[in-house]
Amino acid sequence: MEDFFGYENIGDYFTLFSVEHINMIGLLMVSILLLYIFRHTKRSNVIKYMILACLILSEVTLNLWYFMTNTWDIATTLPFQLCTMSVYLSIWMLISEKYHVFEIVFFIGIGGAIQAILTPELYYNFPHFRFIHFFVAHIAIILASLYMVFVKKYKPTMKSLWKSFLCLNVLAFMVFNINQLTGGNYMFLSRKPTNPSLLDFLGDYPWYILSLEAVALVLYFIMYLPFAFVRKQ
Repeated sequence: MEDFFGYENIGDYFTLFSVEHINMIGLLMVSILLLYIFRHTKRSNVIKYMILACLILSEVTLNLWYFMTNTWDIATTLPFQLCTMSVYLSIWMLISEKYHVFEIVFFIGIGGAIQAILTPELYYNFPHFRFIHFFVAHIAIILASLYMVFVKKYKPTMKSLWKSFLCLNVLAFMVFNINQLTGGNYMFLSRKPTNPSLLDFLGDYPWYILSLEAVALVLYFIMYLPFAFVRKQ
């Protein structure tokens, strides 16, 4: 149990694109395929509650782990990383099923979670709790928005794209000021992550933040393309 939950006894460090990492990317793809296959099932609410349970349990167990290992810290463990905020937004979206929430979460949630899954800021390898928690939470963020698309038939519009991009910048402004108060690096607005990531190709601080804005916008447009294509048919 100490190896599973321990903080100091990390064991093998996470390795980018290792067998364990590739398996988690594969799990994401299989999960998306299964969600699509079973999108018309009469018990689709069961799927929603399964995703909702993963989101809620991931956040509850993470905070319990912080306290168990005495690692809770105002500079690192507040819920102001983009994907942590996406967890809360995804929970709200699934419970309320409000379209205006979906408009925001679809782009912010999927865009941020995909980048996190491909280049994780993670220090623990499988089968550590943090490894499992990290991928379950991020896969659940993606599945939450795709549930709204596949099952509830919600579709983002170009207006949704700009709403989400504006919301991203409002969140970034808020988190930047939180970083100044706490000494934190939430949303990586104070410095780059220590693990290899997309930010390594976007210049030095603070210029990589502007570059990341452009990358996010391009990614949002790529995510919107399938819906734009369907509307033209």
